[in-house]
Parts: sequence; C-alpha cells; structure tokens
Amino acid sequence: MDKTITSLAAAVADIKDGSQLMIGGFGGSGAPIELIHALIDRFRETGSPKDLTVINNNAGNGSIGIAAMIKAGMVRKMICSFPRSSNAEAFNEKYLAGEIELDLVPQGTLAERIRAAGAGIPAFYTPTSFGTELAEGKPTEEFDGKMYVRERWLKADYAIIKAQVGDTLGNLTYRCAGRNFSPLMAMAADRTIVQVSHLVAPGGIDPETVVTPGIFVDGLVEVSDPEQEEVLVRSGVVY
Repeated sequence: MDKTITSLAAAVADIKDGSQLMIGGFGGSGAPIELIHALIDRFRETGSPKDLTVINNNAGNGSIGIAAMIKAGMVRKMICSFPRSSNAEAFNEKYLAGEIELDLVPQGTLAERIRAAGAGIPAFYTPTSFGTELAEGKPTEEFDGKMYVRERWLKADYAIIKAQVGDTLGNLTYRCAGRNFSPLMAMAADRTIVQVSHLVAPGGIDPETVVTPGIFVDGLVEVSDPEQEEVLVRSGVVY
C-alpha cells in the first residue's frame, strides 16, 4: 500500500479539535517543523484544530514550531519534561496567565509511558518521583524494600514525527539523535504522520536498518530540505 501524501496540508488535514497529539523531537533534533507549521496554517485558515493536548519533550522555543502553536492558542495542555527552556516565552506567558495546563513528567517516565502504550502495557512501576509532588495521588508499592510509583501508559490520537528516509510503504530510518522519541510515538498513536527527507521506493531501505516498520505509519510526506528549529530561533523567525 502506497502511503505517500502529496502535501503538508493534506498530511495534517484530519487532526481534530481536542486531539491528543504527540510531536517528535528532542528540542530541535528530530522536530517535524514543516508538519507543525502546516497545522498552524490550517488553524489560521479554519480555526481548527484547537484545544489540543500536546506531548513532547519540551514546550517549544522562540516563535516557531510548538511555541508558535501555543502562542496561536491551539494548545490546551502540555505533557512534557522540560517546559522551561532558554527561550520558552510563549509557554511561560500562557501558563502564568492560566491559559494552558501542564502535566510535568520526568523524561525517562515520559519515554516509558509512551513505549508502554505501543507495547500494550497499561501500567508499570518506577522509583522516579516517589516522595515528590509528581507522585501525589498515584498508587505506590514496595518491591524488594524499595518504593515505586505506578504510572499509566500514554496514548495519542495522532503523532507527527520526522524521519530521514522512508519508503512508500512507511518503513523508516532516522538520522542520529533525530530518532529520539519518534519510534515510540509512532507505536503509541492511533494515526502516525511522518515527514521524511528522502522518500524511496519499496526495497530502497536495507531491511536490517529499518527502525520503524511501516505497520506503524499511516502517511508520509517528503520534505527534502527541512528547517532546523535552532537555526530559525537564532535567526529570530516568527511563524
């Protein structure tokens, strides 16, 4: 099945109001900037999607990407590990004004909650956060003399991620650290949309190098020269 999508606009056209949306990337590494901006374009044209819950490593930087989504008023809640960064004014302003919610999750726990959803594991135990405010209201249990906190899996309606090479069947490889959360998110979302730098025919990827199998991917759009978040932020770009 050819999963190629012809345009960025078409790739994000089905994301609905109130969706839980995973966005790949560790800071700018692996961030699908073009898909995010296509989603912003759609919001400006139609007023949708809004009231989104966004799951990402952080809450955006500068005035592009996730930060631009927040500034536009598209995001109701952030689930992330690092809401405060060197250039997170968009989130800071909305949060201090009471206009956005925050669910702060330790980074290892965030990754494991996403992985658990993809693996069909509804809950797991971790010692991380025990005895802190982040564990309040969560079940705890002792194992071998050590206390653990029970965490639930973390699913999403949609995931938008970035890969280096993808074939038309949806098989993906990533570039270095750009891999980060993306393989986990692809497994944990009901629908996964990918921007790839190089789109190839079936057989164009060595099967031994495939990281995300095509079964976890619903659509791909080629972006041959993707923007890099840090470069845009340093240049003062406002989207």
